[in-house]
Amino acid sequence: YCWHAATHNVEPMTGQAPKDSVVLSAYSTMDLVDKDPDEDDPWNLPELQDTGLKWSELDAKGKVMRVLTSIVKFILLVGFLYMFVCSLDVLSSAFQLVGGKAAGDIFQDNAVLSNPVAGLVIGVLVTVLVQSSSTSSSIVVSMVSSGLLEVQSAVPVIMGANIGTSVTNTIVAMMQAGDRNEFRRAFAGATVHDFFNWLSVLILLPLEAATGVLYKLTKIVIDSFNIQGGDNAPDLLNVITDPLTSAIIELDKTVISDIATGDPAARNKSLIKIWCKTEKITTLLNITVPSAANCTTGVPCWEEGNKTWTQINATETINLERCNHIFAYANLPDLAVGLILLALSLLILCTCLILIVKLLNSMLKGQVAVVIKKVLNTDFPFPFGWVTGYIAILVGAGMTFIVQSSSVFTSAITPLVGIGVISLERAYPLTLGSNIGTTTTAILAAMAAPGETLANSLQIALCHFFFNIAGILLWYPIPFTRIPIRLARALGNRTANYRWFAAIYLLLCFFLMPLTILGLSLAGWQALVGVAVPIVVLAIFIIIVNLMQTRCPRYLPSRLRNWDFLPRPLHSMAPWDGVVMSGMAFCGTRCCCCCKCCQKTEDEEKGGKERKKSQEMYDNPALTRDDEPLEAPKETVKATQL
Repeated sequence: YCWHAATHNVEPMTGQAPKDSVVLSAYSTMDLVDKDPDEDDPWNLPELQDTGLKWSELDAKGKVMRVLTSIVKFILLVGFLYMFVCSLDVLSSAFQLVGGKAAGDIFQDNAVLSNPVAGLVIGVLVTVLVQSSSTSSSIVVSMVSSGLLEVQSAVPVIMGANIGTSVTNTIVAMMQAGDRNEFRRAFAGATVHDFFNWLSVLILLPLEAATGVLYKLTKIVIDSFNIQGGDNAPDLLNVITDPLTSAIIELDKTVISDIATGDPAARNKSLIKIWCKTEKITTLLNITVPSAANCTTGVPCWEEGNKTWTQINATETINLERCNHIFAYANLPDLAVGLILLALSLLILCTCLILIVKLLNSMLKGQVAVVIKKVLNTDFPFPFGWVTGYIAILVGAGMTFIVQSSSVFTSAITPLVGIGVISLERAYPLTLGSNIGTTTTAILAAMAAPGETLANSLQIALCHFFFNIAGILLWYPIPFTRIPIRLARALGNRTANYRWFAAIYLLLCFFLMPLTILGLSLAGWQALVGVAVPIVVLAIFIIIVNLMQTRCPRYLPSRLRNWDFLPRPLHSMAPWDGVVMSGMAFCGTRCCCCCKCCQKTEDEEKGGKERKKSQEMYDNPALTRDDEPLEAPKETVKATQL
């Protein structure tokens, strides 16, 4: 009441205006009550409201048109989703063409792989280069089977492959940077996978290096069961996508494995498959040897004149049928084809993602949106609410098993998180289930290995499986331990305010940091420890001080209660934002008009907010007191009792 009286210039006790006072006109205070929920909490799922006519209000023609429109939209959605998945497959092939041989060279240095930290970052880099954890895992299996790498040394590489496979959905999330809140949710939904993997590695890698727990556990499993080789893992999604992707490019993935295992002839081979149908013919050849001692036992050996002869099996490959993909007859190097496919796949990926988001926004309206959001985000009633997350884990595992790729599944749910159909809390268990699903596919693939490599292949696949199970036990069952959700939410807020930071994060976590650690590992463990230990200690100190600043600042020295004593670029991103914006402005004026369009959009958005604010202040004069003084009206009116 006192606020109301002060605002309208009336006496608190009588409700009358004093004499010679100015009475302002009464305007609506609706803006003080109806606040925009997105401004209060940008993580609230948006309400997708139907702006069209209700079904009961449509005539027969309108109902037919709505049904036909919905069918067409659904067909287009399925088509764009198919192209989206195919573009991810072509993107993986492009990365393998560009960096596949380099990945093989990285794996070739066995001395470096014996260092667990180096093995971890090599797994990250190779998986980022080939865009497939199954490809990098198959290289590791080949090296273990050939005796170049021990299973215990391969475990950190598998952990790194688990991290590297999450780069794809992070790239997909960056395609939604147009809308600030959509980008906030999408980037958090993608990076919750990254944080889960990195936090699991921080705990389990030192534990594995000290105790070998994953190696010993999987060794017990392998030795306890008489495991026989089975059929290949079922090709479910590939049956649908192969007709299109095989018409674009086909790769001979054995070349990377041959380079990693030290085959000198593989270095001159092309990854592009030219002959799709070949036949190997084995014949006996007579050759000369220095003496009878050089003859193989059980093989004919004879002397003729002054020479000793024996026989060997010679295998010759006969090319029968040429491949039909578009690059089979192109005499281009692997790098050129890889760059062409990289640009093409990224273009199709971005286009399909934008169109999928637009279609989903137009389809998920009204009652349909309410039903879908309730099904995906509602928990079971008490006391079974805790079961919901574990069912989501099973759903994520099953869907990933069907599509045979965690990258495809997590990349598909990322735009759904962005537009608000799936909450971040529900996307987290789906992502954890995806990690389990991709390991079950690897286990089935390992069981199809030949007898001499079956045990090693299966043990590596089981290491991957138990690593993800241990990570889930660490970061999911107790709500307090779901730290990846809080970290992803904080990163989403940061990238929403400074959208260029998403690219910095991507380069830092998946390229610069692994490359730096790899370089220090090549220099020796002394250099790695000498550089890494001070950085880790400093990071731990900063984290502890930040926590104490927010929770118990009174226990800190006065100087450490905030970071204002540091130069501003060291504790604020605003100065860096100015530098980046200046660079983008320069790019817009000198290089292209894209940045101008982005800047224009932001200016319009900013101007719209200012206009809205000024309108609210006009409707409610009390709001203007903090910004500008009120001008006294020219005319005064007699006060009336309110």
